[in-house]
Amino acid sequence: MKLLSLILGFVLMTAAPSSVYDFKLKTIDGDNFSLAKYKGKKVLIVNTASKCGFTKQYKDLEALAEKYKGKLVVVGFPANNFGGQEPGTNQDIKTFCHDNFNVTFPMSGKVSVLGLDIDPLFQYLTTAPNPDFTGDIKWNFEKFLIDENGKLVHRFRSATTPLSDDITKYLN
Repeated sequence: MKLLSLILGFVLMTAAPSSVYDFKLKTIDGDNFSLAKYKGKKVLIVNTASKCGFTKQYKDLEALAEKYKGKLVVVGFPANNFGGQEPGTNQDIKTFCHDNFNVTFPMSGKVSVLGLDIDPLFQYLTTAPNPDFTGDIKWNFEKFLIDENGKLVHRFRSATTPLSDDITKYLN
């Protein structure tokens, strides 16, 4: 009976997450945070990089965050998985984003979005059911739209710009 209780306890502790609210994260400044603080709002999660052809999307991500403030939160997740395009430290990234794009939306600390060291949040996002597609992130600036209940509802590849109708039609 003790063994059965131990096994059941382990299974319950390692149960699959039910939403993005189940993940504990670090801000770019190293503070703990949870996406649960955005319950009731949509969240656009974006894997970012400072030295990518898509880096200019930071400008539109900031504009999107401002335009839909109150109903949407954009959260950037710097990652160095593609072409070494995010080589800097968290402080380097924060300074770059502020100085070049006046980024005010929340940024996480640097994470891995692909491979054996993939961050658990991105493991969840790349496998969670949604009407678009699942599987590995292909490049920087892929986007994941989360609904007000913490569920992935749409996923967009890098070429989908933040202010495109493909994204904004879900925000109006």
